[in-house]
This record gives sequence, structure tokens and C-alpha cells, in this order.
Amino acid sequence: HAQLDGHHLAWLRDVPPARVLEDAVYLCHATPASDETYWLETVQPDGTVRMSDIAAIEQAAAGITQSLILCGHTHVARAVRLRDGRMIVNPGSVGSPGYRDIVPFPHTMEAGSPDARYAILDRRAGQWHVTFRHVPYDHEAMAKLARQNGHPDLANALATGWIR
Repeated sequence: HAQLDGHHLAWLRDVPPARVLEDAVYLCHATPASDETYWLETVQPDGTVRMSDIAAIEQAAAGITQSLILCGHTHVARAVRLRDGRMIVNPGSVGSPGYRDIVPFPHTMEAGSPDARYAILDRRAGQWHVTFRHVPYDHEAMAKLARQNGHPDLANALATGWIR
């Protein structure tokens, strides 16, 4: 944050919470209603993270007419096909394969490898198909930078894909 100039922060403040791309793809960071709520995962009071219930996922998608919905926030690559055929995809994370959080309860998210993650999406015969890619990169350089900046948890996640 300290390395960002005022114009960077202004740009970030102006990014809309959700967008529609070419009337076919709905994009948001976490959920349509919240930038900080997990959509495809649920955190239990004991810190266990599990897949969200399909009814809860679909309820959060109510009113979205696009057949492809892209979200993020958890950094976990996942695709969920809704019962009406729409698909929600979280492509994962290019540079943060693990983190600790305290909201809604203390928990840890871990990808299990330091690879960069992304998704390739294509539409065939009216249905979206997703291919997840996990790509090795110089994660040690990024882990070193995180250690230098005083972020040992992030450094460990970048080096291994695990927080531990």
C-alpha cells in the first residue's frame, strides 16, 4: 500500500464492484452483494473451509442473467455449474496461493502448490467449458520479496502453496 501513489489509489477506488462483459459474462470480486464474502466456499466457526451449499450459491446468483459468472476472492480455482446451466468460475490466483483471514472466522486458505493459476473459458453449443491451468513460475523470487517486506506467511505460501 505504501508503494502506491495517489492516482493508483484513486483508480482502485473507482473500479466498480461488478461488471458485465459483452452482455455474456458477469464479473465480481467475491459475490454480487459483497466484495469480502466467499461465494463458493463457506467458513465454519472452527475454521474449517468447505464447499458452499448449492442453494446458497444459487441464491447469491439470483438476478444475474449472464450464463458465465466470474469471481475470485478465495484464490481457490473452482467451477460450479448451477442447476439452471449457468456456470460460476473462480480462476484461482496468479500470485497468492495461500493466506490467513479472520472473516467470518479465523481460517487458512491454501492451494497446495506455488503455481500461478488461471482459467481458459470457451463456449461451445451454448454451454461454457472451463480449463484450469497451473503454471510454474519463479515463485522463489516472489517469496524472497515477501520475506524482505515482512510477510513471512505470504512468503511461505508463495514458496510452497501452504501457509504452515
